[in-house]
Amino acid sequence: MIRDFRVRREAMVRDQLAARGLADERVLQAMREVPRHRFVREHLRSQAYGDHALPIGAGQTISQPYVVARMSEMLEVGPEHSVLEIGTGSGYQTAILGKLARRVYSLERRDALVRQAIERVRELGLDNVKVQTFDGTVGWSEFAPFDRILVTAGAPEVPRPLLDQLAAPGRLVVPEGSRTAQRLVLYEKDEAGEVRRREGEAVVFVPLVGRHGWQEE
Repeated sequence: MIRDFRVRREAMVRDQLAARGLADERVLQAMREVPRHRFVREHLRSQAYGDHALPIGAGQTISQPYVVARMSEMLEVGPEHSVLEIGTGSGYQTAILGKLARRVYSLERRDALVRQAIERVRELGLDNVKVQTFDGTVGWSEFAPFDRILVTAGAPEVPRPLLDQLAAPGRLVVPEGSRTAQRLVLYEKDEAGEVRRREGEAVVFVPLVGRHGWQEE
């Protein structure tokens, strides 16, 4: 079974990522190494390497592999970087970032998901990852500034505290739009602190709920 998952993972990288133009070899290698099937519910493991998102409980999802890789590539994470992730979820994107960065700080509102994610990243030996239960829209000022910030839920607009906690220079990727449809947006802050905004492709994420995001329904 382990070999079968490895074969499926390699096919995922080849057919879903590289075939669609993703070319950052560090990102592709991280996607090869992190066992996505360990981040989904046991009865869904046979679908873990499919080209789609999957439910993980608490009304949340693990993102489509292409979206995880695309956002990671947009972020341009180097091995020297400190990264803040907003929306730990299953911990899969967290683990990918853990393979790419010097240090990863991840915030999630749902304590049950945090406990599961901590267990998974520990099992993978990713001791450079710190996960905590908190409102991610206010960031994590204790460890700011961050070289890179990744938001993995759809926001009406980028939360201002996150831009404030982004280092100069730095990059931030966030899905912006409505509750039901967004576009990936890249914010680049230069050494003088000036920020440039660029829109990317259409995506669909669960809403970013919090003080500087959507309100709980």
